[in-house]
Amino acid sequence: MSSIDGNRLWNDIVSTAQFGASGTTGVTRLALSEEDRQVREWFAAECGALGCTVEVDRIGNMFATYPGEDMGLDAIAVGSHLDTQPGGGRFDGILGVLAGVDLVRGLRQASVRLRRPLTVVNWTNEEGSRFSPAMMGSGVYAGVRAVEEVEAIEDKAGTTVGQALLDIGFRGELARRPDFAAYVELHIEQGPALEAAGTEIGIVTGVQGVRWFDITIKGTESHAGSTPMGQRDDALVAAGHIVIAVQDLARRNAPGVGTVGFIRAEPNSRNVVPGAVRLEIDLRHPSEAGLVAMEKALRDEVAHVSPAAEVSRIWNKAPVEFDPRCVDAVRRSARALGLSADEMVSGGGHDAAHVAALAPTAMIFIPSKDGLSHNELEYSSPEECANGAAVLLHTVLEIDRMLAAG
Repeated sequence: MSSIDGNRLWNDIVSTAQFGASGTTGVTRLALSEEDRQVREWFAAECGALGCTVEVDRIGNMFATYPGEDMGLDAIAVGSHLDTQPGGGRFDGILGVLAGVDLVRGLRQASVRLRRPLTVVNWTNEEGSRFSPAMMGSGVYAGVRAVEEVEAIEDKAGTTVGQALLDIGFRGELARRPDFAAYVELHIEQGPALEAAGTEIGIVTGVQGVRWFDITIKGTESHAGSTPMGQRDDALVAAGHIVIAVQDLARRNAPGVGTVGFIRAEPNSRNVVPGAVRLEIDLRHPSEAGLVAMEKALRDEVAHVSPAAEVSRIWNKAPVEFDPRCVDAVRRSARALGLSADEMVSGGGHDAAHVAALAPTAMIFIPSKDGLSHNELEYSSPEECANGAAVLLHTVLEIDRMLAAG
């Protein structure tokens, strides 16, 4: 019987954190950066040594496939992403990839093969911190965005996605999109619920919807010393009202959340009244109706505060419900391992939300210490990581049996 080696998994977590190490325990490994190239090369080498066939598609998604008994069947897939936020942690995303690698190691050492092939996936640019929007690779895979459109997207330095893929050598030529019989993603919770409840496993039933907005507010640059307060057209003051409004509208539409995560003021000089401000806003809600209400409130507030402001919705991801049979496989696996488990909706967006449109999908969460993520203090213990990987393994075995039974 195949099993997960918790010590080996933990060693991989620690060792891969060297690729983009920052701060004390942090990682800055932006999508398609040199650090991303390094960890991708590590992943490809590890999977190749385990007997996997490693393929890369045009947007840089990596598919490492371990043979099953019947290679004519669609694979069961697991995975997540290897990129991080600036100053991020060692667990967000990469845990799901490393657990998949260890799952293959366990199968190989036990001389066990699933009936179907097993594919471990690294999705390109899940975070969306260098190139927007997030979940870019899985979005192209799912047909949400055309690859030509995505390749033309630029980062803030003017480098396109297409050029960055060429720069790191991961613009692949995979001839077809792999079809999955099922997809399961292991991830840290990135919130406080599991730790607060003392629960070991999160059975994720779906992902809340997300809408991203870019807002440009125009004012008039003028001298900070000689422009009377009553005659100022200060774009940053208007932006401040919008920042507070985002907080208020999210609270009015609970359990929705709203965040202004980026502000750029121009000319950004101490003694000049700001003449232009750019805001980047993230709104989320478990229901489509909640998202609609939050967007309306945002647009109404912007129109009131700064009627000439430009509001662009750059990303819209509807709420997702996962496949009941796959969710039940997670539930049964946690129970079989004697692990406490709660059902929950994911607050963060994940590649699984895109894949769910094409294949039966589920997610598994483990606790995050103090609810922290996108932070170098992000932490899940070795035991928690091993628990999650064990549930992943058992879930894959359950799904393989379930699919064979028809």
